[in-house]
Amino acid sequence: MTDTRRGLIIVNTGPGKGKTTAALGTAFRAVGQGLRVLMVQFIKGSWNYGELDAARLLGEDRIRILPMGRGFVKIGVEKPDSEDVRLVEEAWQLARQEIFAGEYDLIILDEINYAISYKMLDPERVVEALKSKPASVHVILTGRNAHPSVVEAADLVTEMREVKHPFQKGILAQRGIDY
Repeated sequence: MTDTRRGLIIVNTGPGKGKTTAALGTAFRAVGQGLRVLMVQFIKGSWNYGELDAARLLGEDRIRILPMGRGFVKIGVEKPDSEDVRLVEEAWQLARQEIFAGEYDLIILDEINYAISYKMLDPERVVEALKSKPASVHVILTGRNAHPSVVEAADLVTEMREVKHPFQKGILAQRGIDY
């Protein structure tokens, strides 16, 4: 293995479970290799997710997670709530600033694909930043329905596909597995 680092753009998308979980696995691996990790959560914010406590145990000098949303976002025929749009914009401004600041080796844009597909964030702004990011910074984007321009800009795209899910049996989200 060579030690030449080239910052990758990684997309975890698709309708199956595991997009954020895969990103956290990569973060865990990166921390183990001495890399500094930042996760900006674009939608999450109202629950106490297990990854927040785990990150605190590892130490904010190694991994930092910033929930910047309110939780679930209403979608459908109505436009997204203006407060959710404002919070997504704040999350994007912070994430973009950190991508270029040089403090972190890996930046995870958790659920950014949702923010883009819900028309809360322009995909071209994201792609522009990804294309001009520092060469050594890795970026992971998670969430369903990754925009085609984001997929095109990526070095690695993984689509999670649901084959079977416990919810189909009436089993609700499980602490430590789903949150």
